[in-house]
Amino acid sequence: MGWADWGVLMTAALAAGWVDAVVGGGGLILLPVILLTMPQMTPQEALATNKLTAVNGTAAAVLTFSRKVRLEWRLMVPAAVLAAVCSAAGAAVVSLIDKDLFIPIIMVLLIAVAVFVTMRPTIGTTLATHRPSRLKVVTTVLVAGGALGFYDGLFGPGTGTFLIITFAVMLGTEFVRSAAMAKVINLGSNVGALVFFAATGNVWWSLGLAMAVCNVIGSVVGARMALAKGAGFIRIVLLVVVVVMVIRLGWQQFG
Repeated sequence: MGWADWGVLMTAALAAGWVDAVVGGGGLILLPVILLTMPQMTPQEALATNKLTAVNGTAAAVLTFSRKVRLEWRLMVPAAVLAAVCSAAGAAVVSLIDKDLFIPIIMVLLIAVAVFVTMRPTIGTTLATHRPSRLKVVTTVLVAGGALGFYDGLFGPGTGTFLIITFAVMLGTEFVRSAAMAKVINLGSNVGALVFFAATGNVWWSLGLAMAVCNVIGSVVGARMALAKGAGFIRIVLLVVVVVMVIRLGWQQFG
């Protein structure tokens, strides 16, 4: 790789870290850039190397959020562990699945998220006044840690966004707290997938660690901006990122 390629990759890693810390979706920025800049990589190697980068950025975002946002660790830890296990399972079957079958479904879900957030302006901007029931908490853990953890290892685009919406809708948390909780679960799913990919020899360690430095910087800046600007800022960024993800996936599928 030349210096220009390194510059493109580091810039993409920085931008992906910022977006991922605020609303998720950083993989849709970094993965295409990796594949374009490193055409000799297989899709599994690109996904694995991106996971190495994302683990570091997500961990930095978790630390930044946790200093300012009170997190229910009794809920977060089991969900994160479940996400790690399910993400590894998703990564194990990634080569067996035709991702083209998933793209239209994910596009529909993302459009539904955008419509839902637009039509319900109070979602994620106010905190629920009552504690959720035990059934709702268990269901949230299964959806966030189990279903979305598996999805992150299998495919991944929009995982952070889906997690934020899951927590906002099911637990009544506002977007800042939802984003913080999403990062904890996302850290678990990233670790689970990375462990599997590392065991199968798909990770490009030098490239992934180099991009991780910029990804961490972007994640810390994004988390601090989310904390400073609040739920309204996250809501706007979420809608913008969802629209961009739909366009990007549509181009990939039909372009």
